[in-house]
Amino acid sequence: KISAAVARDVHALAREHGRTVPLFLKIAPDLDEGQVHAIAAALRRHGMDGVIATNTTISREAVQGLKHADEAVGLSVRPLLAASNDFIHPLRAELGPGFAIIGVGGVMSGADAKSKIAAGADLVQVYTGLVYHGAPLVRDAARAIKR
Repeated sequence: KISAAVARDVHALAREHGRTVPLFLKIAPDLDEGQVHAIAAALRRHGMDGVIATNTTISREAVQGLKHADEAVGLSVRPLLAASNDFIHPLRAELGPGFAIIGVGGVMSGADAKSKIAAGADLVQVYTGLVYHGAPLVRDAARAIKR
């Protein structure tokens, strides 16, 4: 319901001001196949321009048995890479080739960035990896994707 309201307002503002602004929805990887189908349909129905896949995960599978594994926060970086990639692939299948997907989550190397593209993303967002590895990560990601 929130995405419908936001999309409606963005489209109304575009008509009023004669200028469009791309609208992307960021989603979590913790959705099942039916939810992926529903999200894809909603993205199309509400005229979204793309999707950012994914936000942090609430799954604890990748950190089970580790200190602080039970903390109630979203996980990112390594625990998120596979979950995010596993989510991007069926999302791409649902949305088709003409719908923009930005792959996010767990990108700490050029190989990680390339894995997002291989999963079906059009673009890759880096955040935490940039904090830890700095600008060389951008160079490494661009080189890996270009190969």
